[in-house]
Amino acid sequence: MPEPEDHRSDPRHHTLKLKAMLEEACRHAREDIAKIEDPKGQALFEVTAEVLGGLLNAYNDYELRAPAWH
Repeated sequence: MPEPEDHRSDPRHHTLKLKAMLEEACRHAREDIAKIEDPKGQALFEVTAEVLGGLLNAYNDYELRAPAWH
């Protein structure tokens, strides 16, 4: 999605930045699952990645103007 011209008042400018941060954190959490031996730690990182993925879906729905955001 291209960045809007007037980014100060357009929330899409901010959603793009937050989505990038969420994507990076989600990727990092998934990568770290294999690095952790503790099953509870692995579960924590898996849940973290799932929650962040849910947030990413919400941001995508918002950007697409899904009915849930009307």
